[in-house]
Amino acid sequence: MIDNQLPHEKGFHVSWDQLHRDSRALAWRLDGQGPEDGGWTAVVAITRGGLAPAMIIARELDIRMVDTISVKSYNHQTQTEPQVIKSPDMDVVGDGTGVLVIDDLVDTGKTLEVVRALMPKAHFATVYAKPKGKPMVESYITEVSQDTWIFFPWDMALQYVEPYRGTD
Repeated sequence: MIDNQLPHEKGFHVSWDQLHRDSRALAWRLDGQGPEDGGWTAVVAITRGGLAPAMIIARELDIRMVDTISVKSYNHQTQTEPQVIKSPDMDVVGDGTGVLVIDDLVDTGKTLEVVRALMPKAHFATVYAKPKGKPMVESYITEVSQDTWIFFPWDMALQYVEPYRGTD
């Protein structure tokens, strides 16, 4: 990494198309892996980042029971101590048996640690994983380096970019 480069400047940009392809790939990886004849009983999305992948995975695997858990662990690009601000219906998810917990990314694993305490038998899956957080998930699609900042499509807008060389 260049010395004067901020951590978020080593960026990995994910488009809506790429997120959709990677989420479908995660669904294919999870298909038939559930404890009940290979099926899953529910999906719990970790909001906000896990909402889009969870919706795609639930559709692909025909899972109709979808809930959320809201964990606040970032203030813009600064990671903070995670805190649960909304829990799923614990009567439905129980200890997590047969439940897929989906997030966009595992970074350090602190968010998933908090969620796993609530649903210890759930299957944790993320679309993207960094090395420190990888031990917290059973399934993921793409690994990126710890110092890479992932720019998700909901964080970006299309705009003109000057070329590296030339003016015409």
